[in-house]
Amino acid sequence: MTILITGATGLVGNKLVSSLKKDNHTIHYLSTSKSKLKNNLNYKGFYWNPTTGEIDKKAFDDVTVIIHLAGASISKKWTKAYKKEILDSRVEGANLIFETLKSIPNKVERFISASAVGIYPSDLNYIYNENNTQIDDSFLGEVTEKWEKSASQFKTLSIDVSIVRIGVVLAKESGALVEMTKPINYGLGAVLASGQQYVSWIHIDDLVAIFKYILDTNLKGIYNAVSPYPITNEELTKLIAKTINKPLFLPNVPKFMLNLLLGEMHIILTSSQNVSCRKILDAGFQFHFGSLNKSLQNLLK
Repeated sequence: MTILITGATGLVGNKLVSSLKKDNHTIHYLSTSKSKLKNNLNYKGFYWNPTTGEIDKKAFDDVTVIIHLAGASISKKWTKAYKKEILDSRVEGANLIFETLKSIPNKVERFISASAVGIYPSDLNYIYNENNTQIDDSFLGEVTEKWEKSASQFKTLSIDVSIVRIGVVLAKESGALVEMTKPINYGLGAVLASGQQYVSWIHIDDLVAIFKYILDTNLKGIYNAVSPYPITNEELTKLIAKTINKPLFLPNVPKFMLNLLLGEMHIILTSSQNVSCRKILDAGFQFHFGSLNKSLQNLLK
């Protein structure tokens, strides 16, 4: 089949594209950078600019599935302008695709969108599943709510919608694991805040496999993409240190210090979401890297 992907050159998109190409799918991708556009037999790039509303309509030729992964990183300083970019990069892209599909003949049957477990309120005790309707009253809660609404609108075009709520992605190329490992490597690692906040994490390979599984088995609705075994920040920090044979001797970094250093974005590190993946398991998906120890051995050794 022909699949259109946004965010195809990002961490998750890159690996997903490689996986889909092995199954002989034709990949079309949208990029805001003209220098990243390629025109191969089964891998073609098309220009778009969601801010100005510009999009190459040839991107939709023969496309039956759209996978929307595009979104600015949440790990850069949250200035007022950058917070707008975080939100717009997710929502404006979906809106532009929606308006374009309304205006052209097309074969699109499915829209699969990334989202994040940051939609769930921070709680040290509660275990969240996809049926929970509470939304965190933070900036991340606002972003994920609007992100999912922009995906859900495709249902009005008789297009099936799947939403993948992604946990903290562990990968060796970039992201949370790389940033956590750096200070530990230099002997400066420390548990953050109380350390009791839950981290619902997922190995990059399992995340890519979930997107593929949802595609291959025609799953609709919302699915949490997290390991079956969430852990606390303290457990994660200690296991990273143990895996790379580095000591941890510094005291916990107090929450007020994180607030001083990072401002509002300290919630990325201090909020707690214990999220269940029971729904994707019940749908038949099997994790390859469900265990944190196995994941860290794979990524850090």
